[in-house]
Amino acid sequence: MENDIQEVLLTAEQIKAKIQELGRVLSTDYQGKNPLVICVLRGAVVFMTDLIRDMTIPLEIDFMAVSSYGNATRSSGVVRIVKDLDSSVENRHVIIVEDIIDSGLTLSYLIDVLDRRNAATVKVVSLLDKPSRRTVELYPDYCGFQIPDAFVVGYGLDYAGKYRNIPYIGILKEKVYQ
Repeated sequence: MENDIQEVLLTAEQIKAKIQELGRVLSTDYQGKNPLVICVLRGAVVFMTDLIRDMTIPLEIDFMAVSSYGNATRSSGVVRIVKDLDSSVENRHVIIVEDIIDSGLTLSYLIDVLDRRNAATVKVVSLLDKPSRRTVELYPDYCGFQIPDAFVVGYGLDYAGKYRNIPYIGILKEKVYQ
């Protein structure tokens, strides 16, 4: 896998420090609110597990799988719920944990779904943000890193199901996905 990485964009140490910072901020902002932390599967699971360990408040977790990629490198624009929540979001303070925001289409759809289910609030924490690719007006409420328009893998992010277990964020060599 290492041979497929063109460049390390964010080291494991940089990621860890940023997640600790996000955990502190979220703990302050959600003090006394018992938020429902929703992990967008599968890419965000590594980020979410580290993030909630750095949050010092009562919280609950749930999982949702929403897809618009398949094995492609760009969103198809067609969003579908693959796995829905087990918990109700009604009158709950919801924190959506996302690995990366690219076009924003999938996340925009998910926020709309949760709003229609009467969540008290819906906020987004994203490890990575790629604003140059945005096709909808959407910005994370909490953001780890803004990154350039490059295809990245590692720390939960994949290409065709591979590279999720790399402990850093790396730019995938173009020859791998061409």
